[in-house]
Amino acid sequence: MARVHVTTPLTEEQVRRIRAGDEVYITGTVYTARDAAHKRMLEDLAAGRGLPFDPRGAVIYYVGPTPPRPGQVIGSAGPTTSYRMDKYTPTLLRQGVKAVIGKGYRGDEVKAALVECGALYLAATGGAGALLARAVEAADVIAYPDLGPEAIRKLTVRDLPTICIHDVYGGDQYYAGQSQWVKPDAMFKPRPPQAAE
Repeated sequence: MARVHVTTPLTEEQVRRIRAGDEVYITGTVYTARDAAHKRMLEDLAAGRGLPFDPRGAVIYYVGPTPPRPGQVIGSAGPTTSYRMDKYTPTLLRQGVKAVIGKGYRGDEVKAALVECGALYLAATGGAGALLARAVEAADVIAYPDLGPEAIRKLTVRDLPTICIHDVYGGDQYYAGQSQWVKPDAMFKPRPPQAAE
């Protein structure tokens, strides 16, 4: 396992040198989006309107930050549970998104799409939102302001700390970690995503 520093937008070369279990520190632009924003983005794609940001090499962070206190750029910025985005993720990966950040397990369709599209699933530490917020240097709402905390924000980050869970080669850090202690048939299996609306 290695410590890797990357700068967005992510390139094919950057993504392919990262393996499950690596510490990945991200500098550059990261876009925030949770359930409601994902639903809107897929609606926009279906209507031919395109996405509110260039997806090529983009990183999406599943976070709805709290309001900043005076003098802060952003409030607490911890990850939300990723499987709620499973029904939307393959479509966004096929648009060129190269990494998504959240917490928890992903379904088989997402894992297959990560390999197909050459993209990463990264985990941020749940419960450490105040610490993660220290990596954010700027935050600007760029789409769907009516969604409040779930609006899409463009974050400028420096060394945002994550761990690679699923790499482009099918590596699975959750499986690797559990397999040392748990029989495969007893491992946690995420529930399958519902079809995208």
